[in-house]
Amino acid sequence: MGTVLQRDAERTRRALLDAAATALRTLGPSVSLDVVALQAGVSKGGLLHHFRSKDELFAGLAGEWMARFDAAVQTHLDPADAEPGRLCRAHIRAAFDDTVTGDDQLWSDPAVLAALLAVPEVLRRARESGVRWRSELSADGLHPDRVLLISRVLDGMWMTELLEGRADLDERHRTRDILLGLTRDTGPMIAAE
Repeated sequence: MGTVLQRDAERTRRALLDAAATALRTLGPSVSLDVVALQAGVSKGGLLHHFRSKDELFAGLAGEWMARFDAAVQTHLDPADAEPGRLCRAHIRAAFDDTVTGDDQLWSDPAVLAALLAVPEVLRRARESGVRWRSELSADGLHPDRVLLISRVLDGMWMTELLEGRADLDERHRTRDILLGLTRDTGPMIAAE
C-alpha cells in the first residue's frame, strides 16, 4: 500500500510543478496558489501538503529545472571521451541543447526569472548549483583560465538570450564549437611571462 501512496504523491507533486510552470508562463509571477491547485486538479490543501507556500513551490520549480540540466549534462558525456575536459564538453553541449533550454519559456522570461530569483531559496539553490558546477568543471583537467572563460561565455550567452532573444542557429553553433575547441587544449590560454 505504501508504494501506491508514494507513486500518487509523486504524480501529484509532478502535476503541481507542471501546473505552476504553465501558470507562471501564462499569468506571471503573481499567480495564486489557488490557480495552480485548480490547474493541477488538486485541492489547495493538497498543494499545501507538498509545498507550504508559493516560495516553496517556486523553489521546487527551480530545483526541478536544475536537476533536469544536471541530467542533460550526464546524457552528453561521451563514453568514448577519456580526455581532460570531458565534463566541460558535456556541460557545453547541454547548455546548447534545445531539448533542455529551447522550449523552456519559464526560464527565458525576464519578469518571471526576476520574480523567481527574488525568492531567497531559489537564489540560494541557483548560487549553490553555480558553485558546485564551477568546482566540478575546475576539477576536469583543464587550466582554470579555460574553465573561467567557458563558464563566463555560457553565462553571457544565457543572459544575452534572456534580454535580447534567442541568437540565430549559426551563431549558437559557432559559439558552441569555439567553446568546445577551448577544451581540446589543457594549458593556459596566455603564455606565462
